[in-house]
Amino acid sequence: MSGKGAEYWTKRISEQEMPALSSTVKTLEKLAKDDVSSLAILGRSVMHDNALTSRILKVANSAIYNKGISHVTTVSRAAVVLGFDTIRNICITAKLLSSLLENKGLSEPVYHRLLTLMARAFQAAMLAKMMLKDHDEELQEEVFIAALLYHLGESAFWSMGGETTEQLDARLNQVDEKDANNVVREVLGTSFTQLSMGIAKNWGLGEVLVKSLSNPNERTPEIRSIYLANKISELMASDSKDIAELNHRIKQAADMLDLEVDEFKGRMIQCSHATRKLADTYGAKVLVAFLPDTHQLTLAAEPEVEPIKVREFNVDLQLKKLRELTDCAINKANFNEVITITLSGLLDGIGMDRCAVMLLSPNRKRLQPRVVLGENSDKMKNEFIVELNHDKNVFAESVDLKKPLFIDNPSSEKWRLYTDEELRRHTSVMGFMLAPILVDNKVIGLLYADRHSSERKLAEVDFERFTHFAQLTNLCLSVSVH
Repeated sequence: MSGKGAEYWTKRISEQEMPALSSTVKTLEKLAKDDVSSLAILGRSVMHDNALTSRILKVANSAIYNKGISHVTTVSRAAVVLGFDTIRNICITAKLLSSLLENKGLSEPVYHRLLTLMARAFQAAMLAKMMLKDHDEELQEEVFIAALLYHLGESAFWSMGGETTEQLDARLNQVDEKDANNVVREVLGTSFTQLSMGIAKNWGLGEVLVKSLSNPNERTPEIRSIYLANKISELMASDSKDIAELNHRIKQAADMLDLEVDEFKGRMIQCSHATRKLADTYGAKVLVAFLPDTHQLTLAAEPEVEPIKVREFNVDLQLKKLRELTDCAINKANFNEVITITLSGLLDGIGMDRCAVMLLSPNRKRLQPRVVLGENSDKMKNEFIVELNHDKNVFAESVDLKKPLFIDNPSSEKWRLYTDEELRRHTSVMGFMLAPILVDNKVIGLLYADRHSSERKLAEVDFERFTHFAQLTNLCLSVSVH
């Protein structure tokens, strides 16, 4: 049953485990927004399910949606009053919650995991919508449903129950969060993100959801709000509270809305109260106990996030380090001396946030940082391991072609195909640079540099300076062995 891949699990979930949800979503997503007949189809698609119709009308008449308008008694009427997008998304949300929560065959640990994940998703959906409250309602609704379904693949998997879910749950309980993706990939043959993408495409879910999954670092307000809302919700719900990271994400969200952090936190607390009420209205009261606790926000305000050191280009220091490398070539300096000067030049001369020398393993199937300088250097040194023996990626390409690469926008079409999920987690969303380290024309590793902490973009001139350092480094290392 294990290692089947995204296509297998997408098909199984769509056709065997959740055919009713799949069918409802596909019907709703196909309906033309401007076609009057679509309202009748909308009504028919849920009318046979009395419990679902009842929930939809309860939500449509709640204070969150029905702002002083007369009480609606049919789904079609609700669509006219509230707008087609709103009622369609209420239908999808109601059907999703009932489909996922009403599977009685789940073991206690798997059910607990599902509830935690769904509560997090529900909170993220409300946060993302709140973050776009100055945009039109249609976009708000698109963002709500995309944020809610951001982890659809994982939620759908856990809701299946059965031996595979219990095995994976047991294994995930034994590993750190950073190793979880590898375990999931090993058991399912795919990642939960790929599974969400497969289901989103199979069910015809909106473009916003597909884009938020395939290109999560895009800077448009809708994709940014979905990404940050899910990050914040995840951090607030996490057992291993990373207060500094939570503060950082809240600050990013507040900056996006041009608000003070405290004001944004106030809005988050109001949003959390609204989420609790809405979960109850949807008949999903069981989720309320699993929603992230807002007292985290007041706790999170206490520790100060250390200011990030921003290193600017320093022409004098760059020239000094290049001269030192020239001396190394003349004097046949050893590997450590050369590397120390190079990394110092990249960091403080060119103005990088962090840089590293990553060496190939003896079997040449793995790259691991040997020396790292800059922000979060310990984390990078301990966690950033690149496997070269599976999908082609930019690191493997730089090694194979023996040439420097400038990954200017990792989420663009040009590079996206080459960077897997694990690499995206460790590299900078703003871009990074790679160059082979050569001894006698044989690649022994790579130089890496980025501006990860300050989230500054890299320019072509940075790459030229980086390449200059790499060339001189290789010259030094080649003469030192002769």
